[in-house]
Amino acid sequence: MTPTFLAGVQQRAREALSSPGLIRLITEIDDNGPIPQRALARTLPDLATPHLRQSTDLARALNLVRHRPGSGLDLTTAGVELADLYDALARWARRHSYPTPVCDFTRRIQGTLALLDEVLAVTEGRELRIPTVLSAQARADLAGPRDLLEQWLRAHPQTVQPPTAA
Repeated sequence: MTPTFLAGVQQRAREALSSPGLIRLITEIDDNGPIPQRALARTLPDLATPHLRQSTDLARALNLVRHRPGSGLDLTTAGVELADLYDALARWARRHSYPTPVCDFTRRIQGTLALLDEVLAVTEGRELRIPTVLSAQARADLAGPRDLLEQWLRAHPQTVQPPTAA
C-alpha cells in the first residue's frame, strides 16, 4: 500500500473500528470467550438494543465475529487480531496518558486511532495536528501502534470496503 492510499484506508477503517459498541463487543469476547446468542444484552447492558444490533451487524459484515453452534458469538481470526490491536493501542495511550491521564479503554482506543489518522494525513499533504503535549518518546513510540494498524489493514482489507447489501 502506498502512503497516500494507506492514509485514506486508515481513515475509513478508523471510522468503523472506532465504534464504541464494536470495541466493547470485540474486547468482551476476547476477554471472556464466546457470548451465547440470547445473552448479548445481558453481557453488554450498557449498550442499547439497537446499538448492540448495529455493532453485531458491523462485526459480522467485517468478518470479525461468527456464530458457533453450541457456544455463541465468537471471534474470527481477524477479530482476535483486532482485539490484540485494540490492546496495543490502549497500552500506548495509557503509557503516554493519551488522550487524557484518566479515561476509559474505549476512549483510549478512539483517541489513538484518531491520532494515527493525523499522523498518516501528512502523507496526503494535509497539515499535521499531532498534539504538542506529546513527548518525543510518545511520538517515537507511536510507530509501534501505527505499524500494527497497517499490518492489520493489509491482512484484513474487508474493513475498508463498504458492506454489500444482502
